[in-house]
Formats: sequence, C-alpha cells, structure tokens
Amino acid sequence: MKVLITGTAGFIGFHTAKKYVEAQHGVTGIDNINDYYPTSLKYDRLRASGIDESDIHYNQLSKSKTWTNYQFMKMDLEDAGGIMQLFQNGKFDIVLHLAAQAGVRYSLENPKSYIQSNIVGFLNILEACRHHSVSKLIYASSSSIYGMSEKPLLSITDRVDNPVSLYAATKKSNELMAHVYSHLYDMNTVGLRFFTVYGPWGRPDMAPFIFTDAIINGKTIKVFNHGNMRRDFTYIDDIVEGIFSVSGATLKDKYNLFNIGNNSPVNLLDFIKCLEIELHREAKKEMFDMQPGDVVDTWADTKELVSATGYQPKTNINDGVKDFVKWYKAYYKV
Repeated sequence: MKVLITGTAGFIGFHTAKKYVEAQHGVTGIDNINDYYPTSLKYDRLRASGIDESDIHYNQLSKSKTWTNYQFMKMDLEDAGGIMQLFQNGKFDIVLHLAAQAGVRYSLENPKSYIQSNIVGFLNILEACRHHSVSKLIYASSSSIYGMSEKPLLSITDRVDNPVSLYAATKKSNELMAHVYSHLYDMNTVGLRFFTVYGPWGRPDMAPFIFTDAIINGKTIKVFNHGNMRRDFTYIDDIVEGIFSVSGATLKDKYNLFNIGNNSPVNLLDFIKCLEIELHREAKKEMFDMQPGDVVDTWADTKELVSATGYQPKTNINDGVKDFVKWYKAYYKV
C-alpha cells in the first residue's frame, strides 16, 4: 500500500512509520517539526529514520537513506493547498493521521495552536481524503475526551460531552467531523482513543520522561492529586500493533471508534516505584492538588478493538519501564 503518516517526527508517528516500512509498504511522512518541545528530539527521530536535518525543506520530499520505501516532507497541516497537492501526487491508499498539537496542560497557555492544528488541520486532511479516494482514514483521538468520568472503565459507548481541556475538546471535535464525512461522503474513518502512551523516544512533556529526568538529577517530582491517580499506561509497541491491525481489518461500519490501551491501570505512585527500581534511586516527591484540565483515572475498555482485530497488548508496566529507562540512559548518556 501507499501510506501517508502525519506526525512522523513525533513519538507515535515515528514508531508507526517504522512498522509500516518494515512491512514493505511505501510510506510518506509529514511533520511541521514545531517547538512545543525541543526539536532536537524530533530531528533525532527523523535521523533514526534515515532523514538528515540538512535534507529537510518545507514542502519538499526527502528520501530516507536507511529505508528505501520511506520519504519525508516538512509541512503544516494548515496548508490546505500543500496538503491537497501532496495527496494528488501521492495517491495514498491509507492515511494515518497522528499529527496534532499535543498536551493537555499546554492548551491552557496557547489555545489558538490547538484550533489551527487539531481543527483546521484535521479538516484539510478530511477534505484531501474525500477528494482523492483514500480507502481508509485512521486518526488519533485521545482518552482525555472522557473528561471527569465517574466510571472506572471507559467505553466508547460512554457519553463524552464534558471535556475538561481544550485539547480534549478538539479531539472530540475530530470524531464528530469524521462522523459527518463518513455519513456524507461514504468515507471509511477510524478514530483511535490512545491511553497514556509511553516508551523509547517518548515525549519529554509526559510523566515517564519528566519523572525519569527528575530522579536522575535529584530534582523534586510534582505528584498531583497527592498521588491518587491511575493511568492505563500503554507501551508504544502495543499502540503501533493496534494501529497496524486496524489498518488491515475489514470493518463493517464506515465510521468507527476504538479505545487502544493496556486495559490494566496503574497507580501513579506504583509507576514512580517502577522507575525508582530501574534507576536505582529514590524519587523526591512533592504532593499537589489536582491540576485544572487533568483527570483522576484512565482505564480503557478495549473489547470492541479486540472483537474487530484480535488486539492484545503484550507489554506489562515493569518491562515497558525497563525498556524506556534503557533507551533514556543510552540517548542522554547517563
């Protein structure tokens, strides 16, 4: 297949591109390489994909030096004309839309960037898929759309009308927009609600990265809600396998939503303990009240995904943390 993957300088996009390339698909990746977090990590991911920084230019494809079936272009999702031209030239069979302005807390500081990337950018992707006969659009939603749900186990059949962050609101909007396009234009769309993804090459604004850095450097960890939080930490390889299985599955409906999680929530303090064990150091913890825009629990009910694809996560928290810490130490030479 010819596959377009957006956000391939990002955490999930980088790993997903690698999976599809190794499966012998022709992959085109795009990313605007913004500075929401240090671009050095994004360029290093691209370098690991065979794309040198010196070869990267706006709206110009660069061939990978490592993978003969991978090419990359720096471009903005908001560039409607550029997106349309990319689709016209690429003739993609499947689109994996993983790019977005990420982060719950940053949406309190810079709300406009979320509207431009996550709403306007997503509309451009939908329009391009519509006009270029893409067989399936798979896009990243988020567990954050469940908001302050009182249910411990979160299901795609739950109502999600009460997001508590602008980031979550944009992801819910994406699902509604996809529904409209599936209904009006007979498009196959699949929204994937990711649950707390972690692993090698992870984002530095996420808890595993922040906590590891703090423990290694003797800094204090901020523990919100006094540690009374649980997250359905999902290892990156399990997320990618879920994406890959959905792209190859024959789905009975045009419009689909699935949770992708580990279906095994972990208490935040237990997660910190796993890091302490792997780092052989004790964390300095400072307790705080709940932060605006955050949620207490995430726990994915994945039965619909299991039924549709046979999805089964394989990585427990101990093994996942071990692999992440091993990568972190090697990458930062600590």
